[in-house]
Amino acid sequence: MSDVLDPVTDADLDAYVDDQLDVTRRIEVEAFLSVRPETAARVMADLRTRDELRVALAGVRGMPRPATAEAARRLERGLSRRRLFGALQRAAAVLAFVAAGWLAHEIALPIAVTEVVASTPPPAYVEDAIRAHGTSVLRATMSSQPEVTDYDPVEIRSATAIVMPDLPGDWDVRDVQIYPSRFGPSVEMAVGTRQFGPVSLFAVRPGSFDVVRPTLVPADEAWAAYFQIGEVAYALVATGDPHKLERAAKRLFDTLH
Repeated sequence: MSDVLDPVTDADLDAYVDDQLDVTRRIEVEAFLSVRPETAARVMADLRTRDELRVALAGVRGMPRPATAEAARRLERGLSRRRLFGALQRAAAVLAFVAAGWLAHEIALPIAVTEVVASTPPPAYVEDAIRAHGTSVLRATMSSQPEVTDYDPVEIRSATAIVMPDLPGDWDVRDVQIYPSRFGPSVEMAVGTRQFGPVSLFAVRPGSFDVVRPTLVPADEAWAAYFQIGEVAYALVATGDPHKLERAAKRLFDTLH
């Protein structure tokens, strides 16, 4: 079906590229693009520019890298054509200021203590991840609650717009559930591992764009390693060796960019 009751506008195309549409409207936009190859090609170019910037953002380590500057220039050219990605443009500007601040800080105070960073409270979605982990542990003890092992990351992405990381080959998916959260639908996955036993992998769209490398925090009687790529945030929750958990989170983080 190429026509919809609500006509597709340039604002809809901008929102589609920026992952700001619900699933129903995305389908309508994709139907619109399927019969308009020139418009579809322009949107695909915008999607590529967005992803290049996200990859560049994810690679920053204290100073702007050439890839970051090149991705930002690509984005600027796209914005001059159709004023896309207002939020991403602001994110690129903030990134440049933060990187400059880090550089000045390292020059002026090379041995400064990072206690302020360590004391920063974790994002709100980490609390949801810990709660979902407890629910998964409870479900595992109940014979009346069968586990769902049919894990389909493509279907999850289509239904929730959540991209799941690639799991290590020796991880055994034991249960996958869609849980409500304060941010909307979330994915809770119970996994068996040889390194540290049962693990929960939680994923949700917290409503903001960010790049956060894996960060370890205590979670009741367990540990949580949370991270974020773009508009999807994740938390790995488990008991056992927290350093192994953090390394596992870093491996998952690396599969997403």
